[in-house]
Amino acid sequence: MTEIAKTTASREINATPQEIFDLLSNPARHNETDPAGSVVSTDKGERLKQVGDTFRMNMVKGDGSEYQTENKVFAFVDDRVIGWQNLKNLTSDVEVGSKWLYELEPIDATTTKLSLTYDPSEIANPQVQALAKEKFAIESNLDASLAKIAEVLG
Repeated sequence: MTEIAKTTASREINATPQEIFDLLSNPARHNETDPAGSVVSTDKGERLKQVGDTFRMNMVKGDGSEYQTENKVFAFVDDRVIGWQNLKNLTSDVEVGSKWLYELEPIDATTTKLSLTYDPSEIANPQVQALAKEKFAIESNLDASLAKIAEVLG
C-alpha cells in the first residue's frame, strides 16, 4: 500500500521485561511514554491482555487541535511482545493503518533490550502516508520513544 519502509530502533533499558511490559500494556500510561506529547489520555480501554483488544486514545496535534484514535492489539506475548495498530482517526473519520510493535529481550536480571518497530505498510490514504513519513518513519523518533520509556522506568 505504501512505500514507506518499516523502521526499527533498539535500546537497552534498565528494567525487567515484566516492568516494561506492564507499562506498555496499560494504555492509561501511554502518555508517559510519548516524547512528543501528542498522547494525552486514554478515552476507552483497559489493560491490554490479548490480541484483539481495542483502546481509544485522546491525542493532540502540534497546532493544539485534539483528536481521538482507535487502536487494536495485533501481537501479544506476555512480557515479550506487544503491538497495536492505529486503525482510525475517529475525529476526522480517517482510516490510518500504522502499526507499533515492541519486542522485549532479557539481557540479565535487571536489563532488557527493547526494540520498537514502526510499520506503515498498511496505510492506504496518501495524506496519512505523507504524515507517517514525516513524523514517524525516522529512526531518531523511535529512539526518542525508547529513551522516554527508559526515563519513566529509571
